[in-house]
Formats: sequence, C-alpha cells, structure tokens
Amino acid sequence: MKVGVIGAGQMGSGIAHVAALASHDVLLFDHMPGVAEQAITKIHANLTRQAARQKIVETSVQPALDHINIVEGLADLGDCDLIIEAATENEQVKIAIFEELCPLLKPEAILATNTSSISVTRLAAATDRPERFIGIHFMNPVPLMELVELIRGIATDQATYEMAHDFVQGLDKTITNAEDFPAFIVNRLLIPMINEAVYTLYEGVGTVQAIDTAMKLGAHHPMGPLELADFIGLDTCLSIMQVLYEGLADTKYRPCPLLVKYVEAGWLGRKAGKGFYDYSGDVPVPTR
Repeated sequence: MKVGVIGAGQMGSGIAHVAALASHDVLLFDHMPGVAEQAITKIHANLTRQAARQKIVETSVQPALDHINIVEGLADLGDCDLIIEAATENEQVKIAIFEELCPLLKPEAILATNTSSISVTRLAAATDRPERFIGIHFMNPVPLMELVELIRGIATDQATYEMAHDFVQGLDKTITNAEDFPAFIVNRLLIPMINEAVYTLYEGVGTVQAIDTAMKLGAHHPMGPLELADFIGLDTCLSIMQVLYEGLADTKYRPCPLLVKYVEAGWLGRKAGKGFYDYSGDVPVPTR
C-alpha cells in the first residue's frame, strides 16, 4: 500500500516508521523546510536502537528506510491509497490541509486523521469524502506504544473501517474502537488527570517533584503526570482540555490557569527545553 503521512514531527515520523517497517511505501511531507529530513535521521536512529535491543531484526533497518521518501508538496500524495494527517492539534490547520489536499487525490483514496481529541465527524465534513474518512489515533511514541484507537465519524462507511482496521493490524498494534466524542478514550481519561495534577501544583498541595513521586510510587505510574505532560507537550495537553471543556460543557474539564500560563510563556515541555522541568542540564530540574 502507498501511504502518505502529512506532518513529520513526533507523531508523523513515528507513523512513517511503523508503516515502513511493515513494508508500506511511505511518502512523508512537512511544510516546514528541513523537518522531514530531520525525521528520517530520527527514524534511522530509532530503527537502529530497536535492532540493538532485538525488537526487530537488523536486516530490516535499511529496507524500512528505503520505503520512506520525502515529498515536496501535497500534490505528490495524489497517488496514495491512504493518507494520514498528523499535523498540529488545531482544527483549522487540519481543515485547511484537507481543503487543499482533497482535489489532488484519486477518488478511492482514504483519508485518516491522527487527531487526539477533535471531532472526526466535523473534520470529515470539511472533505469531499466523509464516507472514506476515519480517525486513526496512534499513541506516543508510536514505535513503542501497542495501542491505536480507531474512531469512525458518523459518515464513515464499513469498507473504510475495514481497510483502516487491516492496516493497523498489519502494524502489529492492538486496536480499540472509540466513539466520536471529545478526546475519545485514552485522552478522555489521561489529560484530565494531568490537568488535575497541574491544579494540585497550582493550589500548593505539592511541588512538582512531590506530585510526580507520589504518582510513580503511590500509583505505580511509569512517569509522573507533570513529567508526562512535558513529554506530550503542554500546548497539546491544553488543546485537548479545551476540546473537552468546550465539547462537553462541564466545568470539571476547565483547563488549569497555571497550564495556560506555561503555554503562554512558551514553556511547552521537553520540545521547548522547559516546562514543569528545565531540561537544559544533564538532569531535569523542576521549575516550581
């Protein structure tokens, strides 16, 4: 299958990685110069690491890389069978991509979005093929996480669902079906927990270190909620909380003002070098 991936950031590069490893031909596009090239370097490093840990055979590394090609524009995706949008978690950005992309695609092509929270039905309605549109929500980091949420929009037909199901299954992922409601299953549970951790910090109940230690040792979480927020990206966490708050009209989903303040400061977590932790040194240091 020829698979187009739009967006070569953390999620897009991970999707390209697993699709190529499953022997799909991948066309990778990012509108920012140099980002796709950086993604290829990252994919190579991650494949090599997987081989060293015997998660994959060493002889599969180069063939997987050979399956990925960088393209210069959306028009180059016109012959793809499946196109997965993995752009930033912003509805208007995604809709703008689909409006430009749809006239370039063959009629039978299937469109998918990797959105972690936005209505699949609403995104599908902005395209010329809502029946051939579906949510394929990969978890981060894609090569390591076993789960993928499949989300059908109200117009998604059975053939599209079955094709998406077979594609994901071929990546050796476990599928869970989620209804098209704000944030689906994983983020409906996970992001409010992170938001509550930020409120716990905001209200002075505990420090960054105390909160993360409490959840790692008291609930046996592999990462504390604030450390996890930095890993996800505080802007992404805030965006999902806003989708929940606006979509469900329930005050329990109100984003914590401290989370808003961090995003306003540009302290977005690991990718910015600073969030609830400062990553400029050898060891992350809490910022509060």
